[in-house]
Order: sequence, then structure tokens, then C-alpha cells
Amino acid sequence: ERILALEADLDPETVGGSVYALNAGAGGSVVVSEDCYSVMSTAMDYWARSGGALDPGMYPLSKAWGFIGGDYRVPSREEINAMLAVKDTGGIRLDEAACAAAIPAGMEVSFGAVGKGYTAQAVCDLLADRGVQSAILSLGGNVQTLGETKPDGSRWQVAVTDPHDTGAYVGILSVGQAAVVTSGGYQRYFEQDGVTYIHILDPATGCPVDNDLLSVTVVTEDGAAADALSTTLFVLGRAGAVDFYREQGDFEMVLITTADEVIVTPGLAAGFTEASEDYIYEYLG
Repeated sequence: ERILALEADLDPETVGGSVYALNAGAGGSVVVSEDCYSVMSTAMDYWARSGGALDPGMYPLSKAWGFIGGDYRVPSREEINAMLAVKDTGGIRLDEAACAAAIPAGMEVSFGAVGKGYTAQAVCDLLADRGVQSAILSLGGNVQTLGETKPDGSRWQVAVTDPHDTGAYVGILSVGQAAVVTSGGYQRYFEQDGVTYIHILDPATGCPVDNDLLSVTVVTEDGAAADALSTTLFVLGRAGAVDFYREQGDFEMVLITTADEVIVTPGLAAGFTEASEDYIYEYLG
């Protein structure tokens, strides 16, 4: 019930939900749910921290590319530019006291890069409130654990998928209570005229990200933050992601690059088990 309620509230296509109302009321202040306000706050925080790499204003572009609804196509440069021209993410305003938000007229937003992680966290919080001491939840790329160990006292084991073969994995993470969230172009894409277009869009160009990363896995305490970070880091690319990690330092990550490198940050190194001979493993110092 909690998952379905959050899905309805945060889905921009669901009439009656907070995000639907926000888009319909663009240009004015709209009262939203506490859940929606929290998700928006997280999204805007990472938008600011990343210099715009995570951008909730990309929703019209996602629709234009067909990643919303499944009508895949390559929009014209003119169409993309027109949508980028009206995107004013910096103009989004949050009013904590009124639990309200306002987006500029002409904009539409979506919080898909945060919503699933927020939902996983909310469900784990619900389980904890009901007295559950040990649980693992998987929401398609978002894994959340409750309790530092499994009932038998051992730590949780979470595999990092091989982007080239989703039935295999490049390594196994041993974690305590944490959110483990992966973003990658291999998860959702389409092909046209021999070119592959992934669902993660670059806010700077309005086009699918095309850089040196295949996937990003983030490990941190909060599900919403982990979800936001996984998309942010993917957009930033390898060098940008490493720089962001060194600057922020409040999460751990595993990067898989187009050069078939697996890059593991220090906080995960001791609990990471290599699982493929097809990759070069690098451990950041």
C-alpha cells in the first residue's frame, strides 16, 4: 500500500498526484504531499550540488525521446532546443512552511531519479516501525537493507550487474544497513539506424548521455540520496564522478567504464569481491 500510494503521488502522469498537480499548476504555488516535498528537496539539493547534472526539468525531453510511453524516436535538434529553452530548473521554488512548491510556467518536472530510492527508504522505515529488524528490499536497480546483518548474523550480499551480460555480475558487495542503487544505460534504451540511445539524458544537451561510463552503483545510508547520486554521477562521467566523490565524501561507489574498468572507492574495498575476468579492477586511494 505504501509503494502504490507513493507511485500515484509521484507519477507525473497520475491525475490526483502531487507531481501531476505541480505540472498542471506551473506558474503558481501548489500544495504538495510531505513525501513529494521531501523528494523535491532532495532533487533540488543534488541539482545544486552537481551543477545541474541531476535535473528534474528533463521530463518533456524524456517524453519526446519516447522514454515515457514507449514511443521511441530521435527528436530534431530544433525540437530539443525549444524544450531546453523553456527549462528553468533554477526557477523552481520550495516553501517548506506551506509544504508547497512552484515551477516556472511552461515547465514540467519529474522526480524519477529520486522517487524509487525514496520509496525503498520509506518501505524500510515502515518495516522498522512495525518491529522488523532484518529485511532486504529490491525495486529494480534499487536495493535497500534493514539491519546491519541478516538473521544469521552475516552481512548482506548485493551483486553488481555486468552491463554487458545482465545475467552475470562484476562483483559482490558485502554491506550492512544501506541503500545500494545502480544506474546504467543498459537498463533502458532503444536503437535506431545502428545507434543506441539510453534513457539517461544529459541536461546540457537534451540528448542521451554518451560518456565513458556503463553503470554507477552508489552505496549510502539514505535511499533517496543514493538514487539521486547514481544518476548524478552517471551524467558526470568517470572523472566528474571521482571528483564529486572526493569533494563530497558522504557515499561510496562502484563505477564501470566503457574501457571495462571497475573502479571501487575505499569504503567498499574491504567488502568487495571481484567476480569477472573480463574487467580490470581499480581501487581508489
